[in-house]
Amino acid sequence: MILGRVVGTVWATRKDDKLQGLKLLVVERLSLALQPQGGFVVAADACEAGVGEVVLVAQGSSARQTALTHNRPVDAVIMAIVDNLELEDAGALERSYALREQNLAGRLAVQPEI
Repeated sequence: MILGRVVGTVWATRKDDKLQGLKLLVVERLSLALQPQGGFVVAADACEAGVGEVVLVAQGSSARQTALTHNRPVDAVIMAIVDNLELEDAGALERSYALREQNLAGRLAVQPEI
C-alpha cells in the first residue's frame, strides 16, 4: 500500500468502456511524516476522496479487489481515506529504516561471491 495525498484529477472523455463511471485521481506519495516523497500514481477512486486528502492506495492485482474496480483494467485504487496516522516519532522511524538499510548494504558488500 502507498500512503499519499490527492493532488489532482484526470479527465478522460474517451476511455475503455470498463472505465466508465470511475473517477481517476492523481496521488503523490508521502512519507510517514506526511511529507511529499515525489512520485505520482493515477488511481481509481473507490472512496469518494477529494483533492488534498491523505489516502491509502493499493496497486497491482489488489487494485481490482474492491467492489467498484472488480474485473476492471486498473492498476491502482484509492481504497481508504486516512483520518489519523499515529506514530511515536515518524522521523525516528524513518531514520531507523535508513540505518537498517545502510547496515544491510554494508553486510552485503562483504559477502563472498559463490
